[in-house]
Amino acid sequence: MENVNPTRMELLAVKAQIGLAEQGRDLLKEKRNALMKEFMKIADQVMRGSDELEQAASNARHALARAEALDGPEAVRSAAFAASAELSLSVEGAFVMGVPVPIIEQKSSARAVIDRGYSLSGTSARIDAAAERFEEEVDLLIELAASELRLRRLAEEIRKTSRRVNALENILIPRLQARRAYIEIVLEERAREDLFRLKNVKRALIKKRAR
Repeated sequence: MENVNPTRMELLAVKAQIGLAEQGRDLLKEKRNALMKEFMKIADQVMRGSDELEQAASNARHALARAEALDGPEAVRSAAFAASAELSLSVEGAFVMGVPVPIIEQKSSARAVIDRGYSLSGTSARIDAAAERFEEEVDLLIELAASELRLRRLAEEIRKTSRRVNALENILIPRLQARRAYIEIVLEERAREDLFRLKNVKRALIKKRAR
């Protein structure tokens, strides 16, 4: 084996490297398991959020269709154009299991009727209800987007951690173990040769004394 110095000091060094590599692998596996638990928890939130968003979108479409059917598309369109369109969001950094993720803080989109910006005299309760349903949908959409972003970041970190585990487990540790085995074989062979020479020396001394 090239670039290997088969000495006892080198053997001790290689054994220490194997111990560190195995310790690093085990720590990374623990990290990956913790990340997977967090991933599954957020994935469950995303699934529930998707169902809630789908229901909210259906409610919003139904409310819009009812308003258009009873008040007319023009009245609905006029209220929509007149409505103020503000969305209060703030994004902050946080860590989930050591992984940097954005946390989206939002002020609820739900507003009182008088705060929506359209004329109260020119709109009906049906248009108000449609606006309320769409505000609910927007809140759920932002919440779901934030959860999906956290999920993607965790998935990326899990893949990265798995690659590091595989590199240690399938490349570095086997390579170090092969180096250790090679050094042990060489040292054992040297020990046998030393023992053989020692026996020869002893036999020669015995013969010399016997003369």
